[in-house]
Amino acid sequence: MIYLDYSATTKADKKVIDKFSETEEKYFANPNSNHYLGKECKEEIDKAVNTICSCLGIKENEIIFTSGASESNNTVLKGLNVNHIITTKLEHSSITTPVGYLQTKGIRIDFVNLDKNGLIDQKHLISLIDDETTLVSIGAVNSETGIRQDIEGIGELLKKYPNVYFHSDITQALGKIPVDLTNVDLASFSMHKIFGFRGIGGLIKKENIRIVPLIHGGKSTTIYRSGTPQTGLIVASSIAIEEAVKNVDEHYKKVKELNKYLIDNIKDLVLINSNEHSIPHILNFSILGKNSEDTLKYFSDNGILISSKTACSSGSYSFVVNELYHDMDRAESSNRVSISYKTTKEELDQFIKLLKEWVK
Repeated sequence: MIYLDYSATTKADKKVIDKFSETEEKYFANPNSNHYLGKECKEEIDKAVNTICSCLGIKENEIIFTSGASESNNTVLKGLNVNHIITTKLEHSSITTPVGYLQTKGIRIDFVNLDKNGLIDQKHLISLIDDETTLVSIGAVNSETGIRQDIEGIGELLKKYPNVYFHSDITQALGKIPVDLTNVDLASFSMHKIFGFRGIGGLIKKENIRIVPLIHGGKSTTIYRSGTPQTGLIVASSIAIEEAVKNVDEHYKKVKELNKYLIDNIKDLVLINSNEHSIPHILNFSILGKNSEDTLKYFSDNGILISSKTACSSGSYSFVVNELYHDMDRAESSNRVSISYKTTKEELDQFIKLLKEWVK
């Protein structure tokens, strides 16, 4: 099997798995229990939180553990007292679907314009802000094309509007590129994108912000999300985040080289939908005349796993590619290869070989 679908999910690293098993074996009590084992579990969580927050450059009271970025995104959108939300048409379905729901409840939604490269038009963003604007939600990296938005610059821009919160889904950015959250009020992420476990993620919420919990009832690590704390998952997550953040520059350099090698070998065979603003971990392309699901099946039948679009989306075409290029043929024939520092040149050679056969 050759795995080229890292943006959908990653296999948990052995260090992460071992730490989870060790923690669950020894610290299995409820961290909220007042006996000595419960207190020891709480101490393990506290140490993990310290590591995670140090890596992310946030305070220890600014992390909320959730089941993943989808829950984090829903918590932000439904937990703030919003009147007007500004977002983009490139967002993950866990943003666009709740936004659609809120629209039915009378919340005003605006979509900021994009330029020809898929980057937001900052002048248009400013023009959309009025006295009712509560939230701007813009993802750091698009999951289908890898296009990176300037969340640092956008956050700086929004500082002029103290009543407007800035939220970013950083799921596809964390561990792949450096992420500066100085000017971001709220940020969502999932651990299974950085060689951690599925079923745990986080919502970074700056301490001055108040939200209504999505899940009520029961003591937890924070008042903003109820449920018995997952000691093993939290401790294991601290290992995954620490490994991802400390090695981000080294890993990025390797992935960039692999991305260039891949593009150089397929650019005459396909239409490249990713662009110079895309992170190298994601390469989206179209084979006109070839349905994306047929292409996915062809590679899967031959032991290579890619994606037709983001794994969480529905529909027969890539909404993101169509939004960028206004070309339904291109959108219906688009596929995504997503790589990591664990990808090898030999794996890409096998992909290139099969691609040439499929195109012919």
